[in-house]
Amino acid sequence: MKLKSLAMAVLASACVVTSAVQAADKPVVGLITKTNTNPFFVKMREGATEMANAMDMDLRTFSGKFDGDNQSQVQAIENLIASGAKGILITPSDPEAIVPAVERARAAGILVIALDTPLSPADAADATFATDNFKAGELIGQWAAAQLGDKAKDARIAMLDLNASQITVDVARDQGFLKGFGVDVGNAERIGDEKDARIVGHDVTQGAEEGGRRAMENLLQRDPKINVVYTINEPAAAGAYEALRAVGRDKDVLVVSVDGGCPGVSNVRDGVIGATSMQFPLQMAAKGVEAVLEYAKTGKKPQASEGLDFVNTGVDLITDKPVPGVPSKTSKEGLGLCWG
Repeated sequence: MKLKSLAMAVLASACVVTSAVQAADKPVVGLITKTNTNPFFVKMREGATEMANAMDMDLRTFSGKFDGDNQSQVQAIENLIASGAKGILITPSDPEAIVPAVERARAAGILVIALDTPLSPADAADATFATDNFKAGELIGQWAAAQLGDKAKDARIAMLDLNASQITVDVARDQGFLKGFGVDVGNAERIGDEKDARIVGHDVTQGAEEGGRRAMENLLQRDPKINVVYTINEPAAAGAYEALRAVGRDKDVLVVSVDGGCPGVSNVRDGVIGATSMQFPLQMAAKGVEAVLEYAKTGKKPQASEGLDFVNTGVDLITDKPVPGVPSKTSKEGLGLCWG
């Protein structure tokens, strides 16, 4: 009986060792997001998990405790370096402060890909997989101008941005919208230097519904005749709509946005948002995992999309009021593609 128990223990031990060896044979890829609660990052994790399982890779996921938690992301990178990871996918909370940790990872031979938000400088990572945020803004700008037609020349535009830091995503969406609407943006890498009299002003929202409401109230005080509202994202758009509804302007103002979350697409369906540009976080992460496997096998690094300095993961305009010359999908189609 004792011999049988010993044999079973030896066999179990051998299975554990074999499993450990098999696990060690899998390329390790890390996904580090800003938080683990934002639906955008939840969808990223879903895309990375599906692709890693399909490609027999060992995915390890990490996140900050809150948006802006750089230290947790630094620790995650150190953990992945120690584990011999082949690649790291990261949405940086602080694109500049994370760079020294990224440099250590790259010095260890790890492929580092920024997702959604470029590092500062962008070439601190081996590649960036992201939405073409300028194009996303441009699409909603073109849509709004086409909706107004001849009245676009007399538009009164409110710009509801993210914050005062002028980060890449914020600037690209803002300037893309203005260009799409037909505004001379001046320096396309800076918010607020435009001289077009149609712009009532810029205010900040922190990308939140309450911030969108406050910013909209501020700009309505400056000009009650605002009839076009650009918003950095869909929560800000929802807040702006509430401020407009409070003064009886919810039916005669065009509100446009960027994101593609399911609540935002539902707001397109319900008439809260006229049009939104949908981005694809699942695809960002899935393509990132593919790139890490290719690097592990061949040493080949991903190449930027033609004419861009990043790998473009796509953007679709979602609206139930299509206009000629601007390709779009309906909210019904969008609800089959959205996240959150």
